[in-house]
Amino acid sequence: MTATKTLVAGIGNIFNGDDGFGSEVAQRLARRPMPDGVHVEDYGIRGVHLAYELLEGYDLVVLIDALPRGEAPGTVSVLVPDVDLDDVPPLDSHQMDPRAVLGMVAELGGEIGRLLLVGCEPADVGEGIGLSPPVAAAVDDAARMVEELIAQKEEIR
Repeated sequence: MTATKTLVAGIGNIFNGDDGFGSEVAQRLARRPMPDGVHVEDYGIRGVHLAYELLEGYDLVVLIDALPRGEAPGTVSVLVPDVDLDDVPPLDSHQMDPRAVLGMVAELGGEIGRLLLVGCEPADVGEGIGLSPPVAAAVDDAARMVEELIAQKEEIR
């Protein structure tokens, strides 16, 4: 049986309040033991680095990010994003747009297996360092969700 590869990628800008959610969750997960084949990293706004990492070929990619959906701040959800690569913005080295990263991977001939997004409703993405109280309180819940998604993938193998 072939080993699966999973990438858990925290994304967002820590200098914009709750937009640093993905980075915080990834840093927390990076300190925990993970199954073989699971790579956890905080990419922040380094979209080019994430794109090149994705070229390594992963069966499962879990992106963690602030995700405004009109819910109460701190609400964590898991989505299977529907990514239209026909209308992708250019990659910007000063911010992270997951669609731009996925577009770059496709342009370079890479393929992405299953893609999931663990998102948290932000309260404040204005300038400033640190998560708002409801978003900070959601970090552990999001980390547990990611661990459950990884465990489900491991059970499917």
